[in-house]
Amino acid sequence: MSDDPAAVDESAAEPTDSEDADPEVAETAGSGMFEEEEEEEEITDDERSVDELEGRIEELEAELDEKDAEIDELTEKLSRSRADFQNYKKRMKDKQEEMQARATEDLVSRFTKIRGNLVRALDQDAEADIRPGIQSTLDEFDAILEEENVEIISPEPGDEVDPQRHEVMMRVDGDQPDGTVVDVYQDGYEMAGKVLQAAQVTVSSDDA
Repeated sequence: MSDDPAAVDESAAEPTDSEDADPEVAETAGSGMFEEEEEEEEITDDERSVDELEGRIEELEAELDEKDAEIDELTEKLSRSRADFQNYKKRMKDKQEEMQARATEDLVSRFTKIRGNLVRALDQDAEADIRPGIQSTLDEFDAILEEENVEIISPEPGDEVDPQRHEVMMRVDGDQPDGTVVDVYQDGYEMAGKVLQAAQVTVSSDDA
């Protein structure tokens, strides 16, 4: 042990490890550690948020793929439906044309029979009375018109003139009231409510 008082004082004046710790430094160190922990927690939260967003994006992409598949399926069905409809229209058109052609063939075949009757009537002797044959042919022809829903427009004397169904050929002095039908020059024809040919008539006129 030294007898030097100065050495004793210096030794006594040296701080110990516990006395050397500055409270502010210790507080700063503790705060730094807390901030590091918070930053780690924030990073963990950010990573969790990114994972959640990535998972949501994958879900949305899967839903989008599913919707695209549904759209493709519906588009294909629509294309098939359009094609089927076009084929149906074509079949119906062909069928209608076929039915119309058959109806025309049937009508023409019946007309040829009438023509044959007229030819046979003309082949008779010049002095032969062909009136019965012609009347028979006319009756056959009228029967065909009736079967085809064709009505003959043949007004009676004294009937009012119908501009839609009658064509006035001339005005004559007659016994019928003024402006009414006197005689039918040529019959008209009407089918299913539509006038195919107006009846040609003469009309009574007081001024004639």
